[in-house]
Parts: sequence; structure tokens; C-alpha cells
Amino acid sequence: MKRIFFLLTLCVCLLPALAGELTLKDLTAGAYSAKGIYGVRPLNDGERYSQLSADSRQIIARSFRTGEQTAVLFDVATARGVRLNSIDGYIMSPDEQTILIQTETKRIYRHSFTAVYYIYNVRNQTLARLSDGGPQEVPAFSPDGTMVAFVRDNNLFLVKLLFDNAESQVTKDGEFNKIINGKPDWVNEEEFSFARAFDFNADGTMLAWIRYDESAVKQFSFPLYKGANPALEEYADYPGAYTYKYPIAGEQNAKVTVHSYDIKSHRIQQMKLPLDADGYVPRIRFTSDPEKLLVLTLNRHQDRLDIYAANPRSTECKLIVRDQVDKYITEEPFKNLQVFPGGFVLTSERSGYNHLYLYDLNGTLQRQLTKGDFVVKAFYGYNPQTGDCYYAANPEGPQYQAVYRADAKGNVTCLSQQRGTNGATFAKTFKYFMNVYSNITTPPVTTLNDAKGKVLATLEDNASLNSKLSTLNLPKPEFFSFKTSEGVELNGYIIKPSTPLPDGRGTGVGLPVVMYQYSGPGSQQVLDSWWVGNMGGCLYEHYLAQQGYICVCVDGRGTGGRGAQFEKQTYQNLGLLEAKDQVETALYLASLPYVDKDRIGIWGWSYGGFNTLMSMTEGRGVFAAGVAVAPVTNYRFYDSVYTERYMRTPKENPTGYDRNPMTRAKKLHGALLICHGTADDNVHYRNTAEFTEALVQADIPFMQLVYTNRNHFIQGGNTRHHLYSSITRWFEDHLK
Repeated sequence: MKRIFFLLTLCVCLLPALAGELTLKDLTAGAYSAKGIYGVRPLNDGERYSQLSADSRQIIARSFRTGEQTAVLFDVATARGVRLNSIDGYIMSPDEQTILIQTETKRIYRHSFTAVYYIYNVRNQTLARLSDGGPQEVPAFSPDGTMVAFVRDNNLFLVKLLFDNAESQVTKDGEFNKIINGKPDWVNEEEFSFARAFDFNADGTMLAWIRYDESAVKQFSFPLYKGANPALEEYADYPGAYTYKYPIAGEQNAKVTVHSYDIKSHRIQQMKLPLDADGYVPRIRFTSDPEKLLVLTLNRHQDRLDIYAANPRSTECKLIVRDQVDKYITEEPFKNLQVFPGGFVLTSERSGYNHLYLYDLNGTLQRQLTKGDFVVKAFYGYNPQTGDCYYAANPEGPQYQAVYRADAKGNVTCLSQQRGTNGATFAKTFKYFMNVYSNITTPPVTTLNDAKGKVLATLEDNASLNSKLSTLNLPKPEFFSFKTSEGVELNGYIIKPSTPLPDGRGTGVGLPVVMYQYSGPGSQQVLDSWWVGNMGGCLYEHYLAQQGYICVCVDGRGTGGRGAQFEKQTYQNLGLLEAKDQVETALYLASLPYVDKDRIGIWGWSYGGFNTLMSMTEGRGVFAAGVAVAPVTNYRFYDSVYTERYMRTPKENPTGYDRNPMTRAKKLHGALLICHGTADDNVHYRNTAEFTEALVQADIPFMQLVYTNRNHFIQGGNTRHHLYSSITRWFEDHLK
């Protein structure tokens, strides 16, 4: 018995040692990536959805009730006319009798890409090129499915499927870095989150589009080298450059106008839109009335949203809704705008929280669909037959997200089954929905649910990933909150090593800490979701915990999920309160008995890189080391739309702009590693170049890593592994 007891005790003691360990190579190679159901499109019958097959060779129809396959809508093996090996995506026509098949996709910016599209006739299973004139962008069907419009080389084109795919060119003035028709320029695409800027009217007789004149916008260039993975052979002997229009804060933006095209008469007209000379048009959308085009406009300060009903034939524009809020309007009204027969739904923060509002086509408010001290995070649809609306929101707290239905009387039903983070895709009849659930320790679980939320089938539970994770002996992240010295309550999560924590206090007794944060306006990192941490599942943080670090993330002031007052208090002072709150987090952690106050580090990417630098130059010197990846170092260098939304212009707010890492370079405390890609079209390498020069002139030591030809995501080949290995070594060298 003693021998058995000894062996059992030995086995228990050896469990952590025998358990598997995370490796950076596995993490950066995606060995622990979660599976999901992608490319889902609800079908017209309300009973089925379509999706791309795992091998990208078929488009499959599946039952919303069972998840079982009911049909193959497209197959590269049986399609006639053109031989394809696989496809990248697809677009269904409104009547589902024609499918645009996407191939040869090439990325441009975050939302935009070119592709070669084929027209697939479902009945006779034939494929034909959409156009022989070169790759296309953002194609869209007319409401009756008989026409397709697309953009190529900054011009708008139209293909009539009933006339042997006859192609006509709608606009002819498009030119790179000058005039763009039907798609946004770089800054509008990036900051208003869209790629298509045209629409058909309800009866398919008119097209409308936004035209961008960026002739007066100043250019920005960055160098291109041969590099590797991929190698740009054209630059093997001499480097090249990429030059595009990028308006920085306070500078000239593209001038925007809205135009219509009569498909029968070929007449082009400009809408008589009373837009400020420096205003924005973040969206246009035709309504169920062929004579009413919704044109959403913003003033340059972005605190006034106007919605006009534009007549595409008379060109007259009537203001029907004005939504003016304190400080600024977020992206939500544009991303969540939905039209339906007889009206539209708009989101607004006018109550202090993001909520849904129902309007008729004359702009008369019918009712507020959601109410309360919580934030609507996503809008899934409105059923005009029943008056029900479907959305995701966080009434349980900023860390959570659930799926809800609100009926015509305002009664609210929670449809998702588990606490954590839920998102949905509804059938067109709202009879079923696909729910994706996760929490901070549970990879995504995708289920099919009925209208009451009952789970009908589980499509993906990531069982194989859970099995792999179960061998790793990962500690459970813990949510916590604390109050700063200014009395502000902040939320965070902490991951501690699996080994016993020290219980003493003082230098050399506690463990080192690595703090990760993003901190940008409206962002959230502290969520009960698998998609938290830097790699999802907090897996990089778990890797660091294996090395003996405590990992912490805290959402400071300015972050989302807590309403407009909490989010917008950083207005005109980006980085000031955010940095204070990360410093306060470090001070709070330093008070814990198992933390070494002299071994606390911080890091972040993009805005998180900016706030890393702001925190390390805040003045209280609490960080021993930090890593800033692709950081903004002076908001005078960043784009106009984003920066002015939160800061106004440098001329209006010089004090706010002057408070930046460059002006605080002499105050840098702690060992700094700064990393940037040379081909970052978003946060230009210029930011790092100018900041490191300020450090040089201040005689402040630092280390810099430059990644050849890499954009804001710093990936490709071995790049990600090199980056994370370097970050890890930096903390190893300076916190251990």
C-alpha cells in the first residue's frame, strides 16, 4: 500500500512536467488555431444556408435545422465552360439562379481586393467570365439578378446578363491617385470599413455611386525591396516604391460627390447634396422605393450625421434625419445600417449607449427598438411582419455578449444559451440562427438554434483543439477589477503560472509581469471570449506564463462596452488617460504579494504600441521593459478620418497633438524594443523612424527591429515567428 501511495504521489507530482508545453513555433504556425464555419449565406427559403466546402471546390447548401447537406450548388468538377481547380469565394444573385465565382484574389488594403469573377448559371451549370477586360472589384447584382456592376481601374462597369453578358463602361474619368468611382479611397475604406461605394435601385433602372476626387490629396511613398516570402523580383537590382494618396490629420481629403446613372438612357447626373466642402459620405444605400437613395453624410468634425433622401432622377436631396451627438459619432451607424420594405434601422449613441432606432422612409422615427444602460454590439435584422428585431448586446456586463430578440412591445428574450461571447447569423425568415459561442477558456462552438434559442445541432465544437489544450495544463485566466488612485474602476484579466505563487513581498521575491493592451477608442480586450489575448485563447500569454511570467490585460478609460461617457473621455487627448491607467495597473499589481514591482513590462501593437510608448514616458517609471509594435508615435502622422474623429485637427488642438511619445522621448523609462514593417500602409514606418531619431538625439538607448516589405500585420514566411521570438527574448533579457 505504501508503494502504491508513493507511485500515485510521484505521478501527481510529475503531471505538470509530463504535460505538453506550448512552443512559439507551434503558436506562430497556427497549430492551435480554432475551426469555424465560414462563408455562410442564408438562402431565400429560410430553411437553408450555403457555404464554401473545406477544399474550396464546392458551394454546399445545408439545412438550418439539422446542418445536413441538402444540395451542391456549385462544383468545380461538374461546372461546364471553364476549368477551375478551386475558388476563393462567391456572391449569390437575389434569386439564387446565378452565382459569381471569385478566383485569383489579390489583396489591396484591409477590405479591398481584385479578383477574376465568373458567372455561373445554376440551371445549366455553365461558367463564363464576367469580363475579359481584367480583374474586377466589388461586383454586385441588380435586384432582379439580370445585371452585375463592378469597378475596374477606378471606373464603374455594367454587365447585362440577358444580352449575352454585354459589358458597358459607366464612367471614364477614373485614374489611379486622381479619380475613383464606386469604391472608396484608402482613408475612407480603412476608417469607415467598406469597399463598395455603389448601389442599384429597387427596380434595377438606376445605379448610384460615390465619386472621390483625390487629386489634391498629398501622396505618401514607402520603399519596396526584393525581400523574400514573397520575393519581389522586379526590385532585385534597384529598390522600388509604392505611392498612394494618404491624407494626414488636418490636410486635404478627397472631395466626394454622389452620382446616378440611368441604365436605359445612359444619363449621368450629380446629386444636389448640401455637403460641407470637407465633409464625408460614409455610405449610400437605396431603399425599397426606387426613387429614394439614402445618403449618409458626416461633417469633418464627425459629430453630426445627416441622412438625405436623394432622388436619383431629379437629383434633389431632402434631409430626413439628423443625429448630432457629443464629441464624435462612431462607425456603428454605417456598419449596422439596414433597409427593409418601408423603412430602415439606424444605430445611435444619443442616449449615451449604442441603441437601435426604427425610421420610415420619410425619416420619421417610429420607435426606439432597444433601451437600457448597455451597448448594442451587433444588429442582425428587423422583421417588418412581426416588429421583432435581433441583435447582440452586453447587459450582463462589458465582458459579455449575448444574442437577443426584442418584440414589437419591447419585450426582450435572450436567445443564446451560455454566458460568454455569442454572435449569430439568422435565417432570412428568422426561424433559425447559427450561433457561435466562446469564452476565455472555450474555443468557438458553432450551433444551429431555433427561433427560441433551443440548440438543434452542433456543427463545430473544436473537440480536437480542446483535446490538444487539455494536455497543456494551462491555468485558468481570472477576471478582476480594481480602482485607480483617481477612483476609476477598471476591468482586467490575469493569467498566473501553474506553479505555486510566492507569498512574500519585496524586490526579488515576486514574479515578473507582462502587461498586454490595445487601449484604442471603443476597443475591448477584456472579454469573456476565446478571441482575447494576442493570439486568441490567450495562448501567447499562456506561453509566457509557462516561462514564469504573470500576464495581465486591463481595459482603461476610452475603451468600449461601457457607454459613451466612459469611452469618449479621452477626446482630444489620446494617450493621456490611457497611459495613466496602464501605469495605475502596474502600481496595483506591484501591491500584490506575488508580484515583483521592479520587473513589470508592457507591450502592444498599433494603438497598443502607441500606448506602450505613452505609458513608458508617463513619468512614474513603473515599467522595466516594453515592446511597441507598429506604433503611432505622433498623431500628426496618422490619417485624417481616424485622428480628427478623436482629436480634431492639429490647428484646433495643438496641445493634444503635442502630447505624444516624441515630445516625451527624454522621459522614456525602461528597456524599449520597437518593431515595424517598412511597407506598412496604415501606420507608416515614418512613425518609428522619427521617434527613434528623437531617442537618439536624447541619448536614450533602445533596440529596433525593421521588417522588410511587411505591412501592418508583420507576417509572411518566418516573419511572425521571428517577431514573437524577439519579443519573448526582450522580456527574458530585461525582466528575468
